[in-house]
Amino acid sequence: MNEQVQPAGGPLFNPLSPDFIRDPYPHYERLRTLDPIHLTPFGQYVVSRHAEVSVVLRDKRFGKDFVERSRRRYSDRIMDEPVFRNLGHTMLQADPPDHTRLRGLVVKAFTARRVEDMRPRIQEIVDHAIDAVIERGQMDLIGDFAFRLPVTIICDMLGIPEEHREAFHKGSSDGVRILDPVPMTPDEIKQGNARNLMAQMYFQQLFELRRRNPGDDLTTQLVLAEEDGNKLTNEELTANIMLLFVAGHETTVNLIGNGLLALHRNPDQLALLKARPELMTNAIEEFLRYDSSVQMTGRVTLEEIEDLGGVKIPKGETVLCLLGSANRDPAIYPDRPDRLDVTRANVKPLSFGGGIHFCLGAQLARIEAEIAIATLLRRLPDLRIDDVETPEWRPTFVLRGLKRLPASW
Repeated sequence: MNEQVQPAGGPLFNPLSPDFIRDPYPHYERLRTLDPIHLTPFGQYVVSRHAEVSVVLRDKRFGKDFVERSRRRYSDRIMDEPVFRNLGHTMLQADPPDHTRLRGLVVKAFTARRVEDMRPRIQEIVDHAIDAVIERGQMDLIGDFAFRLPVTIICDMLGIPEEHREAFHKGSSDGVRILDPVPMTPDEIKQGNARNLMAQMYFQQLFELRRRNPGDDLTTQLVLAEEDGNKLTNEELTANIMLLFVAGHETTVNLIGNGLLALHRNPDQLALLKARPELMTNAIEEFLRYDSSVQMTGRVTLEEIEDLGGVKIPKGETVLCLLGSANRDPAIYPDRPDRLDVTRANVKPLSFGGGIHFCLGAQLARIEAEIAIATLLRRLPDLRIDDVETPEWRPTFVLRGLKRLPASW
């Protein structure tokens, strides 16, 4: 297993090619079959089977080592770029003890109890979004529907004032390109820096506001932790609030959008779910498994790994875990893993990651998607997606989602 494995069908792993973005799953199947620990031309190890992905996510010999990894990939000066420096201060890219400290400051806002209590508010937002379009007979399921809910909820949680929110509703989500395994061009870095600095300017103003007028929200909580002096630096405060904002809506928009598309591409499953709404909780797990809104997460080997799927990996190497591939591994899902089945038993998708970095907002995302999709099926039972065959995907790989999804009723 080495970089010479390039079968007749072109490169095994070319994640930004239009064909891959449209449907990565046949490519994953080739990887799992031909080269399950695949070394890319960029020198990254791509892991596609469930067994090895689970190990990498949970084993302490793998970490993030973000600064070193970025320097190796770009240059020694890469951390001077605001977009990289900012991401380097997030819990997403931190190792213990920093990770433990940063995550500990926000974890209370995402407890099962707190999230369950948000159900009425989530229902209210979903109903409001449908009320706004129901007379029109048509909408974009992404912009008019899926996007509104998680953005509003994360604005609630962060204490972003109502009068500032319109900008976020219109805001673009191009800031996630940095997560893709293909290095960014100088131009993309420049654009990323500009967006990053705009966001930093906004959040600094929000912090000032919350210092003067504390609220019952996450921003106030973190501002107070920063003032305490030894819990949080200003850069960490900014970076992690920005992370929560992006992570708090980006992935849930895609979970709702990808789930709705999957249902409408499988009319038998759509009919079943309408007839048996009690299947919705299980259906959400199946949507997560079937077409995950997060396709990949990365780690670095913190020591030499003797044997990962039969391969020896030196210390300091990047390992990319293909969550979307692991979710369709026939070793775990022997019964037609490429089929959507909302009644499938024992669905345990890896879409939220695993180990110490397991997604903080997993339960919130599930509940948002559950209420959004259930309400839509109930209130607009004859809704049709205009084009289920060739919808327009966003050009990113790690965060998989649709640009738009027009529908009518």
